[in-house]
Amino acid sequence: MNANDILMYGHRWVHKHLDGLSEDQCLVTGVCGVWSVKDIIAHLASFEWVLVDVLNSCVSAGPTIKLDQYTRVDGDTFNAQEVGKRKDLSFSAVVEDYNTGYAKVMEILPKLSQEDLTNPGSLPWYGMEYSLDDFIVYQYYGHKREHCAQIAVYRDSLGM
Repeated sequence: MNANDILMYGHRWVHKHLDGLSEDQCLVTGVCGVWSVKDIIAHLASFEWVLVDVLNSCVSAGPTIKLDQYTRVDGDTFNAQEVGKRKDLSFSAVVEDYNTGYAKVMEILPKLSQEDLTNPGSLPWYGMEYSLDDFIVYQYYGHKREHCAQIAVYRDSLGM
C-alpha cells in the first residue's frame, strides 16, 4: 500500500465535497446526526492531529497529547470534546485547521520506513493484528469516505 497516496486521495475527496458549499450551508445541522458540515470537518481535523501524534511517535520520543486524549476516553467523548473545541471558529478556520493537520501529517510521513508502516502490532492500542498502514486506510481514508457520503447526501438535498 502507498500511505502517501491513500492520505492524499482521502484529503482530495474531502475538498471535492466541500467545493461550492457556502459558509451558511456548512453551518446547517443534521448532516451527520446533529453535526453540520463544519462539525464533520472539525471532527476530521481532530483525527488529523491524532495522526500527527501517531506518526511522530514512530520517529521520535516526545509528547503525544492528542493521541493520549484519543486513547484515554471513549470515541463519543473525544468527538464531543474536539468538535466542541472548534464550535466558535468560522467554517474557514476549521477547514484551515484540517488542512494544517493534513500538511503536518504529510511532512512527517516520509520519515517513516516501510517497516514502520507495515509492521503488525505497532499500534497496540488499535489492535496487535493491525499495522500503521491498516490504521491509515480504515481510520483516515475510510473515515473520510464515510463522512463525505453524508455530505454528498446533504449536497443532493440542496440540489448540488
